[in-house]
Amino acid sequence: MHARSYLWLFLPALSLLLLFILAPAADLLWASMFDPNFTTEHFARLVNRGVYFDVMIRTIRVSLIVAVICTVIGYPVAYYINLQSRNRQTVLLFLILIPMWMSILIRTFAWMVVLGRDGLVNEALAAVGLVEEPVRMLFTSGAVLAAMVQILLPIQILTCYAAMTEINFDLIRAARVLGAKPWQAMMRVFLPLSLEGTITGLVIVFMLSMGFFITPALLGGRQDTMIANLIEFQVQRLNWSFAAALGLVLLILTVVMIVLLRGLGRMAARRILKGGL
Repeated sequence: MHARSYLWLFLPALSLLLLFILAPAADLLWASMFDPNFTTEHFARLVNRGVYFDVMIRTIRVSLIVAVICTVIGYPVAYYINLQSRNRQTVLLFLILIPMWMSILIRTFAWMVVLGRDGLVNEALAAVGLVEEPVRMLFTSGAVLAAMVQILLPIQILTCYAAMTEINFDLIRAARVLGAKPWQAMMRVFLPLSLEGTITGLVIVFMLSMGFFITPALLGGRQDTMIANLIEFQVQRLNWSFAAALGLVLLILTVVMIVLLRGLGRMAARRILKGGL
């Protein structure tokens, strides 16, 4: 079969890429720069007003924090699941998947019930005598981070678990036979082999965090506004061109940060795990 014949196999993927990624991005660019005539006013507004720059930095910072926390928690959980028997793995994975089947809106409202002035946390703290007055937990950055981590953590766990299932444990046993201690076999063999999947999970969680708007809107305050919240606000005001400019900036920031995270993750992996398998 001629090599050129294989190009037809890429046609469905290229078509999807064109229809669902490139075409909408081009439409965003057109809507943001033609209002109705050519203008750069909307992008100049983003640059000249510091509040929008602050929101961009906050969106990146919150997304990075959520991605890192999910990785720190998700990796050992995935490792624990991977060590269990097949039947127990099925049960544990089912328990992790249950929250993912629920709407993000419902889970966010659940956090409002848990963290409210008369919520479960305040009731528990008052019952054991730790507080006399309800602690303000809603409409804070901590509430936003906690909810986003809870919503996105299953994705990180499943991504790490998928990477770990591909690792041949005979390599770990061989390292132990050759004199490696358990922690050495973990750091020099298992971790390097599972690192690619871990970085992939971190990037996926970061990418999804960049587009969050329901959770910051319901659980956070004005200081927790993210780019997606600004886009929603502009759409409600029927300011389509400026909303398109914000959407294009969000897309560009996400792509740039994904490339940086992949590059930095691999660079750090080579340095930290130098000499690993």
